[in-house]
Amino acid sequence: MPVIALTQEMGSLAKDVALRLAESSQLAVMRNEVVENVAGRMQVPASLIRRLREGKAGLVERLSTDKDRVALYTAEEVFAQAVRGNVVLRGWGATCLLRPVRHVVRVRVTRPFDQRVDWVMNHLGTEERDAAESEVRRSDAAHASRMNAQFGVTWGDPLLYDMVLNTERISVDGCAEQILALAARPEFQETTESRSILEGLALSARVRAALKANPSTQDVDVQIESREGRVTLSGIVVNEREKQETERVATTVASAGKVDNQLHVMTITRKFTHAKT
Repeated sequence: MPVIALTQEMGSLAKDVALRLAESSQLAVMRNEVVENVAGRMQVPASLIRRLREGKAGLVERLSTDKDRVALYTAEEVFAQAVRGNVVLRGWGATCLLRPVRHVVRVRVTRPFDQRVDWVMNHLGTEERDAAESEVRRSDAAHASRMNAQFGVTWGDPLLYDMVLNTERISVDGCAEQILALAARPEFQETTESRSILEGLALSARVRAALKANPSTQDVDVQIESREGRVTLSGIVVNEREKQETERVATTVASAGKVDNQLHVMTITRKFTHAKT
């Protein structure tokens, strides 16, 4: 059940590569359902999520939108798609989110800047090269900023990927063939261990999203680890009620009796010293 994560770089032809992979190997391609599902969870227009993702949102929109919530709901969607398998995930931080999963093939598809600008001009039907260059630079800056803020990585770092393909040198068909050849290698076959890790990440993401969505736990910041259907909560909470609420919400996602609550209640010690007179 191959899972292929591709980067999304404007004008790189990554979209064409994803579609060719889908056509040649009967893989699903993650499309607008992520935008729609995240927007639905946040009760905002899908167009707002698109603008935030593309770096086109205005100042008021950026300040008034909970970016943590967007990131959590996006991660939940990416992991859910990956668990289903037989899928190409393009963008959405999938190459970083799925890095711990050995059977996921992570690929950067890129192209020289000038060719990407040409693609934008042709795609938009414009001869304004300066405007097209600005659009590509804006898109690159938005991707770099989001990846650094969410994952603490430098966008484009080759060590983040298993393969880097340049569509100036390799055709779309050639890229698809190279990716499928890598996915067929023994190193990228799903194992019981890699499947367990993926399912654990997916369950943790669902718990985090549930905590953020619930008013009583939306500000809780705790560690969540999941393995073989069991969720472990650790960290510090403000009071006993918050501890109980965190466990209760986690239990709505995990099976009953599968939540190990190791949370500690904050204790405040005040020491008073009296100056000698």
